[in-house]
This record gives sequence, structure tokens and C-alpha cells, in this order.
Amino acid sequence: MTKFEDARVLIVGLGLIGGSIARGLKRKNPKQTIIACDCDSGQIAAALESKDVDQVFGIDDLPKACAEADLVVVALPPQATATILPSLESSCNERAIITDVASVKGNVVESAKKLPVEFSARFVPGHPIAGSEKSGYLASKGDLFEGRNIILTPLDNNSPEALQLVTAMWTILGANMLAMSVQRHDEVLAATSHLPHLLAYSIVDVLAKQEKSGDIFRYAAGGFADFSRLASSDARMWSDIFVANRVASAEVLGAMITALQALKTALETSPDTRLGTDLHALFSDAKRTREAFINTHFNPTANTHMNGKSVVFIAGQSGANLPQVKGRVRVPGDKSISHRAIIFGAIAEGRTEVSGFLEGEDALNTVAAFRELGVTIVGPENGKLSIIGVGRDGLCAPRKPLYMGNSGTAMRLLSGLLAAQQFDSELSGDESLTKRPMARVVEPLRLMGASIDAQAGGRPPLQIAPAKLHGIHYAMPMASAQVKSCLLLAGLYADGVTEISEPGICRDHTERMLEGFGYPLTRSADGSTVSLEGGHALKATTIDVPSDISSATFFLVAAAICPGSDVVLEHVGINPTRTGVINILKLMGADISILNPRSVGGEPVAELWIKYAPLHGVTIPESQIPLAIDEFPALFIASAVAQGETVLRGAEELRVKESDRLAAMAAGLERIGVDCEMFTDGIRISGDPEARFAAAEIDSQGDHRIAMAFAIASLKAAGELRILNCANVATSFPNFVELSSKLGLEIRVEHA
Repeated sequence: MTKFEDARVLIVGLGLIGGSIARGLKRKNPKQTIIACDCDSGQIAAALESKDVDQVFGIDDLPKACAEADLVVVALPPQATATILPSLESSCNERAIITDVASVKGNVVESAKKLPVEFSARFVPGHPIAGSEKSGYLASKGDLFEGRNIILTPLDNNSPEALQLVTAMWTILGANMLAMSVQRHDEVLAATSHLPHLLAYSIVDVLAKQEKSGDIFRYAAGGFADFSRLASSDARMWSDIFVANRVASAEVLGAMITALQALKTALETSPDTRLGTDLHALFSDAKRTREAFINTHFNPTANTHMNGKSVVFIAGQSGANLPQVKGRVRVPGDKSISHRAIIFGAIAEGRTEVSGFLEGEDALNTVAAFRELGVTIVGPENGKLSIIGVGRDGLCAPRKPLYMGNSGTAMRLLSGLLAAQQFDSELSGDESLTKRPMARVVEPLRLMGASIDAQAGGRPPLQIAPAKLHGIHYAMPMASAQVKSCLLLAGLYADGVTEISEPGICRDHTERMLEGFGYPLTRSADGSTVSLEGGHALKATTIDVPSDISSATFFLVAAAICPGSDVVLEHVGINPTRTGVINILKLMGADISILNPRSVGGEPVAELWIKYAPLHGVTIPESQIPLAIDEFPALFIASAVAQGETVLRGAEELRVKESDRLAAMAAGLERIGVDCEMFTDGIRISGDPEARFAAAEIDSQGDHRIAMAFAIASLKAAGELRILNCANVATSFPNFVELSSKLGLEIRVEHA
């Protein structure tokens, strides 16, 4: 495969985008050979004078321009791009990779699909989300793409080499890589780019025809200038865009017209007071949404990631009678499996298709990290994504720290993978994650030869330098699926055998998934030891992510504590290393049935049917602790309404989760009137099935599981529970409030 720095790049079209690509590549590497082809002699002359191109051709000489090009970038409007592809197919040499920059992909891809498959395998559609109202080569800038998003819409038969070369170009230009399906791209762009331009052109036209004297423009304030700025864009280019994307544009315009008509009706008929209240709510929501967008995408110094301090849950049930929780729902995909699907799919050979993927912030941060590592990931769209693997040794050096958000799982697993790479990397996270200890993975990785620097107390961020690893035999001091998985990932690259022994059962998603990707490993008969030899390849596969039993737990507990409740949870993962919550609830007397058990992609799944039954307190067996470690916040709520005492000991792990979950839950339970006693390794809870919890304000400490646990507790509360710092619920269960409402819970969301 041609290295990008050695590639001869042909740019067809020297306007704003094409010119900016030429300028940017020359500034990054003056030795890069840049060829240009354009129909405008003025554009050609300007490019030659600036010395941003080495050779130029008129459009009639396109075959000559294509002859020696390794990468052809078509920087033309959508219609022109679709028209020129057949000429490129007949003119380019058989090794040339072709990409484009058109802002509409449907017609371009349809044109490509009519050509021989050998050509379409080398054509990678792309679209830089960058531009300006100015056009032409003289408006181009070498830094136009720095920090901007580039959306690829890969074809099913695109070769890995084609994707890697196109990705390398945009990465060198400083862009952030995204990927999505062709249809989704055109729908999204119709709403976020094309509609604003259409409205800007239309409002200027309407005002011009309405007020022919010109006074309306003479006295216009800055707001009009800001809003109408888009109407200064190239009229020919934008008419071409709307013709190419007319279906999606008409659909989003129809929705806009409906909303405007409703607003017009309200202005004509609503009483002043109510109208003012409605408008204030609409404007406030829009203002908050826009500010969040600006902070996330255009303000690198802002705290753009969820820190748990901006969302408040107001949970409380109206009416004097206790509610019943009833219904049938499917909770989001398993977070642990979603993380692993991305990691293993990225280093596999071939295209891995994933469904049921959790579109929560933690998992999306893992997607973003692997895109920064050079992996093309299409989606997610409705829980589906495609990972076009780069192979075991194909990851690229990241240009910036990899942000893991709130996910200790992602940080610990990636530390093992990155410790074996031959480039520098850094793993960072949000405020909560930077307080969590990483020594449990750093120390055994160092025993394997890894070069990792952590902050005081072994905390993130982690700086990782290239190192050559060797296998070890490691006996984990405490059961931890994250430590085991971290070392297995490092072991894929290590010389010799890596063997890990665990003192108790912990999650085996990594082992199951490695087997699904065709990687050989050995497990002892009792499951306490796993080993693998480094150096083998992973082969792409298909993964259907089960619903997360940790998320299902909140609704299991909701039904367990409310008389008359009856809930079915669909397609839940019942991996035996994760079913501690079912075992404990049954031990407490819960009525849970496992329906239609089956295996999906190597993971056991089933429907869980739970009906209310009185609970009683228990001493939780230590053998169940690692099988339910993430579910204890919800189980503590069940314990608070069980008859008698529930005692948990040997659960020190709860003190180093997203928060000190023992302390956070004990504090919250006391505030709602529950008698409890915290130990260094556990808790005692005195339950009362007849009691109603007191109304209270509770600090979830930015811990999503604490927040959701107390939202469930509101079912038994005498008043509202105001739960602070709930934004991180989006990391694992983004539609928690929506599904809660479907089952009968009442939760309002406020923004602090």
C-alpha cells in the first residue's frame, strides 16, 4: 500500500474546498506531489502562483492528470461529481484511490454503483463539514479542516487500503473522522446544513419582495446580518445541492413548515399570558440546545463533557396510592459488551457488524477513540454500526489524548491494548474518572514490560509509551473482569503465553468475544484460569449486543417493590457471570421467571418476567458480590423495603466505582429515612415494607447508578425526591426517563 506521504494527489476542482486541501497538504509536507485539474484558467493560475500545486491540467486533459495519481480528490458540487465518475473510472490507473467532498451522497453513490466493482471498491465517498460563504481558490485556507468533522460514507465493498489512504489525508489536514450511511448522511445534512441555507435565502427573498423601498434593509440590525449570512453563499452550488438532495430536504422543510404554521396560529389566537409562557419555554429549550452544541463543538476550553452537575431528576408519584409498574420494554444494549465489540472489531480483519449497540456517552467515547486511532466506524444508527477493522497491527498514533469520559471499563481495557502499540498515547477522562485508581492494571502491565506513567495514587490520565511486551502468569488479588480483560488485550501482542487466574468468578465477556472473533484461548475446567498466546489474528464477525442486565436491574427492583406490578424485560443478557442480581432478588423472595433462554452470538439471553412478591432481608453471599457488583445501588433500594435486615460484607470494590457507592447510597438512604449502617466493606440496611420514604434532596455525586436507584426509590416515597447531578445517566442508559414513563414511573428532568 502507498504511504500517504509518498502519494501523488490529484485534486479535481480548485474551489474553496479543493484549494484548501492543496494548501493544507503542501503546508504539512512541502514534498507532497499535488496535481490539479480545473476548467477555470484563473483558478489554475492562482494555484500555480501560490506554489500549492506542482502540476496543472485543464478539464479536457483529465486522462493525463489521472495517469500517475495515487489519490484523486473530486472537489466538485454533487451533480458534477456524479457526472465525472465514469470519466475517472476510464482514466485512472488501477491502483488509484478516489474520494470526493460533495455535500450530498445519494446521487454520487448511485453513480458509483453503476460502474465496475473494481472501481467502486476504490471509491470512498466523503464530505468535509467545513466551508464559508466565500468561494473560489482565493478564498481557500490551509487550516480550513483543522478540528472540523469529515464524514465518510463507505461503500460495502470499499477496500481497507482505500479507507486508510483517504483517512490518512484528512487526518494530516487536522480533521476528525466520522462515518455514517449514505441515507443517514443526506437526512442529517438536509436538517443541519441545507435547511438553514434554504431559510436564509428565502427570508431575504421574502423581505426584498415585501419591502421594495429598501428601508427594511437600511434599518436592519445585526441580527438580520447574522441570520442572513448564509444567503451570501454560492447560489449555483446551493441550487445544485438542493436538486441532488431534494427528497430529504423536502421532508425536513415540511416539518419546519408545520412548526411555523403552529407558531403562526398561536400568535393569532392564544391569550397573551399563555402565549408568553409557551414561547418562553420554546425559546429556553432552543437556547439551551444551541449553547450545548456550541460548547461541545466550537469551544475546546469549555467543560464539554457530562460531569453529572447539570441535570436534576424530580421523581415522585402523584396520588395517594402506591403505583403499579407494568409493561414490556427492552432496555439499551450491554455497556460492557458494546465497549468490547468496538475494541475487538477495530483490530480484527474485515468488517464487523454490530446490532443492539448502546448509544450512551461512554460507549460513544470509545467509538471516538478508535476513530482517532484510524479505524473507520459507520454509525451508530438505531443501535447498528459497522467497524471496518484495521487488523492486529493497523492502529495509528492518536493526535490527542483519548477521552474515556466516565468509563473505567474503557480506560482499563484500552490501557492494555495501547501498552502494546508502537506509538505514544494518553488516556484521559472526566472529573470522576480521574479520581479512580488504575494501579490494578498499571502494575501487572508493567510486569509485562509496559511503559505507563500515572498520576499520584495511580490515577488518570495515563501516559503510555511504546514497549515490547512478554507474557506473564498473573494471579489477580481480587476478581476483576476489567483487569483480566486488560491483560488479555495486552497478551494478544505479547511474546509467549499470558495466563490469568482469578480468585472468584468475574465476567467472561472478553473470553466469549475473543472466541467469537476466532482467537484461540484456553480456559480451565472450573473457569478460574484463562490463557492465550500472542500473535494470532482476529477475524471479523457479527455481534448482537444483549440488553444490559445492569440497566434491567432498575426495573426489576421497581416491580419487586410495588404491589400489583408485572413487567417483562426483553432480550436481557443472562451471562452466568452477571446474574448475581437475579440470584439475590430471588433469595429475597422476588418472583422472577426466565423465559425463552437462548444463545445470541455466544452470549446467553432471555426475557425476564417479574411480578411483585413480598421481599425479606438476607445476608448477601460473598460468592454473589462479583456477579452483581454494578447492581448493588438498586439492590439497596430493594433491601430498604424488605422485611428485616439485609447485610452486605466483602464489597470493598463499591468504594472505587464512579463514586464511593457505599458512602453515597448510605447518605441517600439516611436522607429518605432508612435505617442503615455503613461498614468499610459493606452495609447493613433495616427494611420496612410498610414505610413510605421521606421526601428529600439527594446528591447522586455524578454516579449514574446512584441517580437511577433513587429514581426507583421514588415509587415508595411520600413526596418528591429531588436527585442532583444526574447528567451521567446518559453514559449508560440514555432513554431511562422515557422507558420509566412507559412503565408508570413519574420522573421530570430539570437543568440546573
